[in-house]
Amino acid sequence: METLRKLFEQFTGEAVNEITELPSSGSNRRYFRLQGETRILIGVYGASVEENRAFWMIDLHFAQKGLPVPKVWVHSDDFLYYLQEDLGDTLLFNAIANGRNCGQFTEEEKTLLKKTIRLLPAFQMAGQDGLDFSMCYPQAEFDKRMILWDLNYFKYCFLKATGLEFRESELEDDFERFSQVLLADESATFLYRDFQSRNVMIVDGEPYFIDFQGGRKGPIYYDVASFLWQARAQYPDELREELLQTYLDALKEYIPVDEAYFRQQLQHFVIFRTLQVLGAYGFRGYFEKKPHFLQSVPYAVDNLRRVLTDSLCEYPYLCEVLRELTQMKQYADVNWPHKLEVRIYSFAYKKGIPDDPSGNGGGYVFDCRSINNPGKYEHFKHFTGLDNAVIQYLEDDGGILAFLDHVYALADVHVQRYIERKFSHLMFAFGCTGGQHRSVYSAQHLAEHIAKKYDVRVTLYHRELNIEKTF
Repeated sequence: METLRKLFEQFTGEAVNEITELPSSGSNRRYFRLQGETRILIGVYGASVEENRAFWMIDLHFAQKGLPVPKVWVHSDDFLYYLQEDLGDTLLFNAIANGRNCGQFTEEEKTLLKKTIRLLPAFQMAGQDGLDFSMCYPQAEFDKRMILWDLNYFKYCFLKATGLEFRESELEDDFERFSQVLLADESATFLYRDFQSRNVMIVDGEPYFIDFQGGRKGPIYYDVASFLWQARAQYPDELREELLQTYLDALKEYIPVDEAYFRQQLQHFVIFRTLQVLGAYGFRGYFEKKPHFLQSVPYAVDNLRRVLTDSLCEYPYLCEVLRELTQMKQYADVNWPHKLEVRIYSFAYKKGIPDDPSGNGGGYVFDCRSINNPGKYEHFKHFTGLDNAVIQYLEDDGGILAFLDHVYALADVHVQRYIERKFSHLMFAFGCTGGQHRSVYSAQHLAEHIAKKYDVRVTLYHRELNIEKTF
């Protein structure tokens, strides 16, 4: 990261006091927060020079149009590194976490969503004016080749991995027909490509747009489908309709809109975008061995289940295969909402607090270091909080029992409320010096307590011991 450090120092005239790597999502780009004496910037490393150039060019163009995007400041000579404005840490996806988890969106959450989708036509219409699409990566426009790439991405990276039998030649015939439907409307508008709540930052209550480096010329329906049918967003039908109407009203400020035709064509793009997303989940999950991507698959399949209708007769065999997919046991038995999953960790503070893979930003973290530490005695150094010798020491001392009584009372209230509000994830973490004795004992006992008392899924992770158990 020496290049980013030098860029920061050259641009700001300040030394870098701290560099923190930020969480990444599905891409291979790496993001860092660089902090100097008075300035804080985001440093980016991307292995694809063409992709970096595309983002840089599109961002500058959007900024000139007055659209809310991060300012880009300076890039390395080889264009592998660049610095941009720090917009903070609040993703729209996290700002609406309450609604996503319980299905009831607050007025504040609805307002953020409406502000966001109301701005989409500005990017699509005003944003394309004067944009040099030849700089877009990996190609300049949404065309038949791109459609077939994505459909085959779905076929090879997801559909085949499910074990579902299908007649490939007939599926390819329908892919051909599907592409004709999707290309029925030619448009010079900007297609964001990955327009969803994880690619929107909230700054002082207003949306800012990021990660549009895959944008190109293309139809307006694609981005609407991406946003409103985002797999993990789980917008209720009523809210989705409100957001769609908000978009259409904003679009009418730019062009006349036949709403009936728009909705009909949008349905095809919802299916196409969902197949593209499933392909990505399959590739990231099955081939890159990133299992958290597979957690989103049931949500995407449920979107397919809801949108497949008899009116989609242009490609009957594809629809037949997709209906079979939605009826497969691993997807058909999914109940919405899911049973609450409680994740409980033990960890060592010196190795950092565990990340929350659910995307909800974490939960309770309890510090066990006030309790007498068995690890200070040579006799206990080769034992853990799961061994009788350590258990007896801790319980005879008594401090950990009083500590856990308070934890149980707090946990009981929250587990019960999370169940009532139909939340899907709750996290508890216990930290101590080495992650071996006190935290292990505490995490183990809370897991047993919750599993015995509530009908929830409890997953226990003793991180430093490399032990995982499901109750």
